[in-house]
Amino acid sequence: MQLVFGLVKNVVSKLPEQHTMSNFNAKIIIDAKEKTKAIFQSINTDNEFYPENPTKTRMSMDDKITITIESEYIPHLRANLNSTLRLIQASYDSIESVKI
Repeated sequence: MQLVFGLVKNVVSKLPEQHTMSNFNAKIIIDAKEKTKAIFQSINTDNEFYPENPTKTRMSMDDKITITIESEYIPHLRANLNSTLRLIQASYDSIESVKI
């Protein structure tokens, strides 16, 4: 490599690019007592049939529902979180209204 000194009109420097990715995440735990299984089946079905989801959403159920959402972008995380919470509320309200 040769070093040259002097005045220049235009310079293009190439530095190694380092991409920094920040992952944002949220975790939701739901305990709806006897309605937990029905709510899980409802929201998990919606999650399974949405492959183009821009977030990574995982759902599992033991005695409670655990939902983890990861995204590189806060707006995507927030949108998915809001949609998931609304779907949970709608599922709960629907089950409550039937009262079988």
